[in-house]
Amino acid sequence: MIRQNKIFLAGNTMKLITNDFKNEPYWWEKTPRPEVANIHLPKHAEVLIIGAGYTGLSAAIQIARGGREVVVVDAEQAGWGCSSRNGGQVSSSIKPDYPSLSAKVGEDSAFNIIQEGHNALQWIADFIEQEAIDCDFRRVGRYCAAHSQRQFDALDKQLSATPAAFSVDSHMVEKKDQYEELGTDAYYGGMVSTKHASLDPGRYHQGLYEIARDAGVVIIPFCKVDDINRNRVGFEISTAKGKIEADKVVVATSGYTGKATPWHQRRIIPIGSYMIATEEIDKSLMDKLMPKDRVITDTKKLVVYYRSSPDRKRILFGGRVSIGETPLLTSAPRLHQLMVNIFPELSACKISHCWMGFVGYTFDNLPHLGHEDGLYYSMGYCGSGISLSSYMGARIGQQLLGLVDGKTALDDREFQTRPLYRGKPWFLAPSVSYYRIKDKFT
Repeated sequence: MIRQNKIFLAGNTMKLITNDFKNEPYWWEKTPRPEVANIHLPKHAEVLIIGAGYTGLSAAIQIARGGREVVVVDAEQAGWGCSSRNGGQVSSSIKPDYPSLSAKVGEDSAFNIIQEGHNALQWIADFIEQEAIDCDFRRVGRYCAAHSQRQFDALDKQLSATPAAFSVDSHMVEKKDQYEELGTDAYYGGMVSTKHASLDPGRYHQGLYEIARDAGVVIIPFCKVDDINRNRVGFEISTAKGKIEADKVVVATSGYTGKATPWHQRRIIPIGSYMIATEEIDKSLMDKLMPKDRVITDTKKLVVYYRSSPDRKRILFGGRVSIGETPLLTSAPRLHQLMVNIFPELSACKISHCWMGFVGYTFDNLPHLGHEDGLYYSMGYCGSGISLSSYMGARIGQQLLGLVDGKTALDDREFQTRPLYRGKPWFLAPSVSYYRIKDKFT
């Protein structure tokens, strides 16, 4: 596999990769995707969940523990999608900030919606502790770096306009003090959010998988759903392994939502996010570049995000590198260059892994969950999927059980689409080009 990939690399790019380079997630080194024996698809289930990522498994755990029979199907191996392809940054982030969201929906609704993001962060911390999931969860804090003085001032203004309930754990860092947070001169200071966290997403998913399985959930990989039809008792679902009837269905596909649920597909924008892992670097250099082990983002519209690996031996660096979706062996050197622009000391540091996954975005930049006549859904986490998908998956599971604990401020909000949109984001390329220009001048 490695030899075949290298054929497509130019000479200069060849120098950037290690001899044991892999075009798959770094997280799979420690936690390969679960391999299970061929499981027979039953004829009926009380609840069928489509998608075995964080959302689907979190919902399945709640529903199974509530006494229902649950079958989870996935088109690939369980967790093959973004649940094991993300950067392991755990935040409270609802994408719109409080000032802009309150201007759209009012102060009370904005407060309640943003509170759900904070609820999600606390929920996942509590769940990991209660279930004893070994996934390197740590409250390391997030540093949002300002790429210009104007953006630093905007961050400061945003923080000042945010209610104290949400801002008490955040503070600004002037550029002169930036080396206490991040060993670079590429930024103009930034904002620290101390409660944000990091984890190993592969190990976290494995923990969810084992909890769901122990609760009696049947998880069937390589069982792509082709069609869903209502019948007199609920639903008839056509899959790659045959047909199954279900009383209720949960759609938990987010960035991988397809033609089987066209209504949801028209409302989710799949955007590819790309990542690299470096070879091991010296401890002294890591301590210089990331002295507090924060997870890092910046203020650009085409954001980059990065962190150290849980053992602090590598840097994991992600972002979007082109106007369209790009082959991994094209994206890897571009990400490397973005990383070197921030940390010139890493110019000779090679790439050991590169991979990508599809993030589910929405037109209003808010996650959505809801249900209609036995068809439930939760999706569209807009880049904050670890905490939000886990929390909202649990909440939609509780709603299916009829529990008041499942209620959220995001329930059944208008889930927007656009004319002519059918799931292929034709507008993405011009949008990326526009944001690239905007990032240069803001």
